[in-house]
Amino acid sequence: MFEAKIKSVQCLSMAGLHTMSYKEWGDADNPRVLLCVHGVTRVSDDFDAMAQVLAADYRVIAPDIVGRGRSGRLLNPQLYRIPQYVSDIVTLLARVLPDHGAAKVDWFGTSMGGLIGLGLASLPGNPIGKLILNDIGPVLAPAALQRIGDYIGQDMRFDTYEEAAQFIRDVSVTFGPHTEAEWDKLARDVLRQDKDGKWVRHYDMGLAQPFRSATPESVDADQAALWAAYDAIRCDTLLIRGAESDLLSAETAQQMGQRGPRAKLVEIAGVGHAPTFVHEDQIAIVRQFLLG
Repeated sequence: MFEAKIKSVQCLSMAGLHTMSYKEWGDADNPRVLLCVHGVTRVSDDFDAMAQVLAADYRVIAPDIVGRGRSGRLLNPQLYRIPQYVSDIVTLLARVLPDHGAAKVDWFGTSMGGLIGLGLASLPGNPIGKLILNDIGPVLAPAALQRIGDYIGQDMRFDTYEEAAQFIRDVSVTFGPHTEAEWDKLARDVLRQDKDGKWVRHYDMGLAQPFRSATPESVDADQAALWAAYDAIRCDTLLIRGAESDLLSAETAQQMGQRGPRAKLVEIAGVGHAPTFVHEDQIAIVRQFLLG
């Protein structure tokens, strides 16, 4: 078993300084680095199972993106957007890569984490060697975005852990089948008790503000910018889609295989948005692409 180390790095936004916490597994001297980045309301702990498998070959690093988990919060919630997250990741990479000008890092990103990776991989001189996008692409289904936006902004407080865990399970049903122990971990990773002893989700409710301020025009502009970024990617890319995903359509996935980096597509049956990669068969897909 590889023990995770919890560290942090100081980052900068237009509103001031904030900390970004990250977990690290494996040999600190290993030049082969894998960065794993979670979804919009999830945390670095999501990658505990996959890191245990891949840490034999990689130095695995998983941040809590600002506003989530152990990381700090932004003073201006409107900054909870992909450009800020990409900037924070560049700061993190300057810390963890031995020679940031020459070193490479492989990337696994779930949903929002995939968009951050997409943005970074599109930039000239970026350090990404191989890119894995987990159930995300340049076109985001409006109904799914509405569902996620509504969920993020619900400031719910629960008297007991059991009530809170059931809520997490209910809103995460699209993750697909899991054991009771796996559901418990998926809940515990994103729940905490507040000063009044209530169980709450472990992120800043301000994350919902950019969703609420979105307009049809801004969504169209974002989609065009994401396609332009995707088309600029030159690294080997794997696209993983939950076969029942309501966020990444089969049509968009097919387009992603025909343009830009021409991503290889793997679909996972019986799963929607998004595969969790806590199961051996799913982790094997990642290992094969990275090391096979």
